Amino acid sequence: MSGKLCPNCGAEVPTDNRFCGGCGNKIDAPAAPAKTMFFGASQQSPGRAKLTIIKGEGVDGVTYLLNATEHLAGRNEGAIMFPEDPLLSPRHANFVYRDGKLHVVDEGSVNGVFIRIKVPVNLAPGALFLIGEQLLQIEPSPPDLGPQPDAEGTYFYASPKRPSKMKLIQRLRGGEIGMIYRSRSDTISIGREGNDVNFLDDPFISGRHAQITMNGEGQITLTDLGSKNGTFVRINDDLALEHGDHVFLGQQLLRVEVT
Repeated sequence: MSGKLCPNCGAEVPTDNRFCGGCGNKIDAPAAPAKTMFFGASQQSPGRAKLTIIKGEGVDGVTYLLNATEHLAGRNEGAIMFPEDPLLSPRHANFVYRDGKLHVVDEGSVNGVFIRIKVPVNLAPGALFLIGEQLLQIEPSPPDLGPQPDAEGTYFYASPKRPSKMKLIQRLRGGEIGMIYRSRSDTISIGREGNDVNFLDDPFISGRHAQITMNGEGQITLTDLGSKNGTFVRINDDLALEHGDHVFLGQQLLRVEVT
């Protein structure tokens, strides 16, 4: 018979017995074996978030656990650094908790912080947004006052100007202006082919990618048309984040996951 000895009378007691058969002394139950804790669980705090780098073809890369109060991201400052990304400012953005909610804050970066839109969003005049590799800007067209002379009364010679409601501007590297599309209607469709504005050589843009509309009051709205890679709008200064949001910094695409 295998077991253990009673500390009171020395009789051998079977392992499963709680009392000694000789003297009736209570035998302590054996300690339960220690369980091995999953490594990831020991790192992630409840109610906190993590950022996961999205690489090519949607493959996940490095994950950053956001367990502190602030988490600075940039090219060479902070806990989240991408030293080889020339589009990131040294101190680019900060992921901070406020009232139990995760926010992303633009730290005055040159190229800004972009968030992928889930629903149609209203845009202010001059707002910047990303589709594929294209940085675009939308502005309402100013009213046409007709030909205007200079201070000496001379009229500037130019092609006739057709009326338009809004203009879409392509921003090139170095801040230069590329293509400008002036819409005569209240809608601009954008994609790779068959749209008002097409980017045939951009492999990251869907056939019909996004649409801009203007209502009767002049409000401009941007809608993603179910594109594969999404449409991203530049935030002003600070934005609260939700589980599943995608944030674009420099050349880095990050997915937000809240536990």
